[in-house]
Amino acid sequence: MSETTLAALAAYATAGSAAVAGAFAALRWWQVQPTSAVWPLLRIAQGVAVAQALVAGGLAVAGYEPADGLYWLYALLPVAIGLVAEQLRVVAAEQVLEQRAIADAQAVGALPEAEQRSVVLAIVRREIGVMAAAALVVAFLALRAALVV
Repeated sequence: MSETTLAALAAYATAGSAAVAGAFAALRWWQVQPTSAVWPLLRIAQGVAVAQALVAGGLAVAGYEPADGLYWLYALLPVAIGLVAEQLRVVAAEQVLEQRAIADAQAVGALPEAEQRSVVLAIVRREIGVMAAAALVVAFLALRAALVV
């Protein structure tokens, strides 16, 4: 298998897995129906993005010269996007609590059960939204990587 084919396959695998995960997560976000199935899909897509970055690193060490130097950026940015998205997920809970003027997680426990569920749903929905957007951006970047190989 040629270096170009390997780079393209890794990029297409990343684009495909991120597109599926991002579309499914976006659908669940839109429908306000969080499901635990979202998280494994997103994690698999992140793992494939890391694998693509490792393939790109191996190709760089082997002396591979892509048709366009932007390939390196498109191949490595998905990992950075994933890291930023994870940081935004952490902030999601704080934002929801702040918007509702709730001091901290312990204060949520003091709320009536229906309000607790509402807060948790808002947090999970925001997290899914952030991760869906990140996965769709990763899919676009990986597709660009595949096209400039």
